[in-house]
Amino acid sequence: MIKLVATDMDGTLLDSQKNLPPDFETWALAHPEIRVAIASGRQYYTLYDNFGPARDHLLYIAENGALVFEHGEVLYQNIMETPDVLECLRVTAGLPGVSPILCGVRSAWMAHAPEAVEREARMYYRRLLFPETLESVIGEDRIVKVALYIEGYRAAETVSRFRSLEPRLKAVVSGPDWIDIANASVSKGAALRNIQARYGLSPAECMGFGDYMNDYTLLQSCGESYAMSNACDEIRVLAKHLTASNDEDGVMKVLRTL
Repeated sequence: MIKLVATDMDGTLLDSQKNLPPDFETWALAHPEIRVAIASGRQYYTLYDNFGPARDHLLYIAENGALVFEHGEVLYQNIMETPDVLECLRVTAGLPGVSPILCGVRSAWMAHAPEAVEREARMYYRRLLFPETLESVIGEDRIVKVALYIEGYRAAETVSRFRSLEPRLKAVVSGPDWIDIANASVSKGAALRNIQARYGLSPAECMGFGDYMNDYTLLQSCGESYAMSNACDEIRVLAKHLTASNDEDGVMKVLRTL
């Protein structure tokens, strides 16, 4: 019996216009026996604002697994060390078209950038502040991730620039124009396993949906795993099942059968 459903947002639950399935929240509220976890690279505050009546009934795996929130409380956090945050800023400083965002428990923080870049950042970081320097933020907030917006959809070809940060840190492509850098122990799967341990759930009782490589460990941690038909090849190979694309109501087509 499925007792938890975990789903990615962009490219999975949301369609290409960033719309939720119209009956998703109704479904979640009608199945209180099934916990629903929203697992995303997005900020918790952004995720929370994306939902309406069901928002307080959901678990949120935010920042690609660095934070877990429930009822506004932090259940789990994986904080970066100050020298590691500073090293990320040093490495990115010389790269053209790369805008770093420090993702903290309280807020996200970035330097002012071209209007198009800031507009893209606000889509994923509803709580976004612009300090005098990013270095000054480190003592003000607990930083869990450094997100990089890569202009020109060059994330996949740029990620190798950050191999020097290994093994303490890990850089993951989370979209065609986004790279997320966090502690190597951070993943959606690690966050989900923390939830499973907290609530006594086995992987066999969990169902997961994803489309991109930052969903890989999430699907590994679920006994019933679904790749969207628009998923990258690695996710399609990993997942136990294939469902319709995010533009074809793929997640809901499965959930309506539970």
